[in-house]
Amino acid sequence: MVNKAVTLRVEKTLSLVPKGSVISYGALADLSGLPGRARLMGKCLREIKVDCNWHRVLRSDGKIAFPVGSDHAEEQRERLLSEGVNVNNNRVNMKKFAWSPDLHTILAKLKY
Repeated sequence: MVNKAVTLRVEKTLSLVPKGSVISYGALADLSGLPGRARLMGKCLREIKVDCNWHRVLRSDGKIAFPVGSDHAEEQRERLLSEGVNVNNNRVNMKKFAWSPDLHTILAKLKY
């Protein structure tokens, strides 16, 4: 079980990722004030009860973390496609679709 405060941080940070963009587990950890804790992000996402846009979180190489052909992988792929994110071979071009917050977002919206 993950600390509730940590889960809330991750939920808040992920809520800022706009539709049509993605973020890596590592970047999500960094922006949540938890540098180096990329593996913890998966645990946090499993504990968040509301629809937290989990489908926008990918591995650092842009690949969907779920096994190819699994129900979760297919759902994530479909959700990303519906937002205009191109998915080829279960991979997203991170240079094109990765979210990079602007200075205002970092200073005013991220509290960590």
